[in-house]
Amino acid sequence: MCAQKFTGPMPLAAIGFLTLAHPLNAQGVIELEGIVISAPSPIVSGSVAGDASDQPIGSLIVVDDAFVPVTVVTARDIQADSGASIADALARRPGIVGSTFAPGASRPIIRGLDSYRVRVQENGIGSHDVSALSEDHAVPIDPFAANQVEVIRGPATLRYGSQAIGGVVAVENGRIPTFVPKGGFTAEIKGDATSVDEGRNGAFRATAGSSGVVVHADGFRRRTQDYDTPRGRQFNSFVEADGGAVGASFVGDQGFIGVSLSRHQSFYGIPGEEALELRPRIDLEQDKVQARGEWRVGGLGVEAVRFWFGASEYAHNEVVDEGEGDEIGSRFTSEAYETRLEVQHIPFASSLGELRGAIGVQVVDANMRGRSFEGDSLLAPAQTQSVAAFWFEELDLTRQLTLQAALRLEKTEVEGFGRVTPLDASSPLVGLNRDYAPFSASAGGLYRLPNGSVMSLNGQYVERAPDAAELFSAGIHEATGTFETGNPNLEKEKAASVEFGLRNARGSLRYDATAYYTKYDGFIFRELTGLECEGTLASCGAVAPDAEETLDQVLFGQRNANFTGVEIAAQYDVTAIWRGVWGIEGQYDFVRARFEDGGNVPRIPPHRIGGGIFYRDSNWFARAGVLHAFDQDKIGENEIVTPGYTLVSAELSYSVALDAETGLGPSMTIGIKGENLANDEVLNHASFKRREDVLLPGANLRVFGSIKLN
Repeated sequence: MCAQKFTGPMPLAAIGFLTLAHPLNAQGVIELEGIVISAPSPIVSGSVAGDASDQPIGSLIVVDDAFVPVTVVTARDIQADSGASIADALARRPGIVGSTFAPGASRPIIRGLDSYRVRVQENGIGSHDVSALSEDHAVPIDPFAANQVEVIRGPATLRYGSQAIGGVVAVENGRIPTFVPKGGFTAEIKGDATSVDEGRNGAFRATAGSSGVVVHADGFRRRTQDYDTPRGRQFNSFVEADGGAVGASFVGDQGFIGVSLSRHQSFYGIPGEEALELRPRIDLEQDKVQARGEWRVGGLGVEAVRFWFGASEYAHNEVVDEGEGDEIGSRFTSEAYETRLEVQHIPFASSLGELRGAIGVQVVDANMRGRSFEGDSLLAPAQTQSVAAFWFEELDLTRQLTLQAALRLEKTEVEGFGRVTPLDASSPLVGLNRDYAPFSASAGGLYRLPNGSVMSLNGQYVERAPDAAELFSAGIHEATGTFETGNPNLEKEKAASVEFGLRNARGSLRYDATAYYTKYDGFIFRELTGLECEGTLASCGAVAPDAEETLDQVLFGQRNANFTGVEIAAQYDVTAIWRGVWGIEGQYDFVRARFEDGGNVPRIPPHRIGGGIFYRDSNWFARAGVLHAFDQDKIGENEIVTPGYTLVSAELSYSVALDAETGLGPSMTIGIKGENLANDEVLNHASFKRREDVLLPGANLRVFGSIKLN
């Protein structure tokens, strides 16, 4: 049979085991029943959807062999859409927004969940930062360093830990090569310029290999000024960042092993009420080492063995200007280690059908501290140690029906300093130890309909151990204007979910629709006590009338809550025109979150609906569309209604391969994109900066381009 090239996203088959039953050769190619898939396998790359770089520009990527929705954003889409954070590249996708605390610090929010419930990872290993601790803390992964970003919900997250209860944002960047490049060498330079903030940004990457040895290098640089809004310039919203990595791997017919070293530096401002007086800025740096490998055994009942390892040192200073020069107000540090090992067994035929699966273990050790130099520190030194085992199995019951089940057992120990009576200032900070044993399980089915669509139904039960900050916070949190008090008496957070999906990845009509319901038992959140504080716990409730600056006291508490939501994305190729095709697209999403005993969960994104038209051919891509967010009046305690907004955008780009026949020559893309062209005033209800009326950027023109050598 003559081999064919698979040009769409690599199918997941729930967790990636289907494609991994057929190993890669030394060139990173899977040959499956005459089909050549020229991309790393999902688990090899640490991702779920695989490499979607061959997908036509602007085409809706639907992973229809997944049991849950998987949002895939390619490198080209990242370049056209993103700012200084990974969240910027995702924020307009259904079910996802950004925290938008600052242009340099915006973390993904998935289905209304953020912080300790959303894991951000790079090449299969956690980002190992302190971004979940505070909204002004950045994720030290620049979009320019990403080949692809995937957002994973549901059962697949059990591979990564209970802290991924809301979802996983998986960034892949090829810093540890997994195969020898076609032709032995590949390189790319890319950059963009933006009008709204006078941004000038650029990056390069290069990978070369021969005789089984592959080396990689990349670097980026980002410089933006304060951005413009419909009300004028947003003071102290600049971003400066740079970094890079080197990596090397040994690649053979039975697998690979590799390592990478990377460094990320960022310096950015925090806009808002304090900006004019104190000009708060964050100076951040992180050094990271990662290793990864795969051995395709193919015997003794084992198909493959894979491992991931990461270790990092992170630190940032929060700098303010008190009028006599810059001073360091707080310093946050983190040291973390993570290892994951997976063993995939050889598929075998049972009386019910072919069974595929894998077992694995994960070990995490993280040390964190948040020190304030005025008043009580937010977090005394704390250590979290976690050991977990997980097991996935997948059964092809019939040609149309595939079943899946997954289990995760975890042991988590959190050590830190807290108050046994959290709100009692006379209760001293003492060393405390908390042990948890989260248990999680899921089951689901995937049914292939006669029309080519796929229907899925999943149930999931997940337990999450409280984070060190939720247990032991005891001081000033200037970023959110709060004095935070952890609660060492918190119990495990438990969530039971059911989710229904309907997807189609092929043909002229492509769509991905999901509806879900989640019931939380002991949902952990920051609860306002109604008291105001200055710099110490003893001051809470006894603030002087003439105090210049006060902080709202919050206590981490637990209440039962219910989340309901819908996410829909669709695209239809109407008809051929000129040298290509034109079509229409649309999206809609909402999440409704309420406490069982009354009231709304705070900071939940509003309903959004959008649509547009597009044209694409082998060279040109054009798109125009709108995304409207409705007023958010389903508000939590002490929140205010956030008005809706409408984002108008348009894009035009041209791509050409200078040696289209061999695919080994250079290729080029150049484009221009207009964002928020109506210059609408945009306030993000999910952001803590909403209450300060910090607007998001106004009208912007982005010019972008790249040159690749394959």
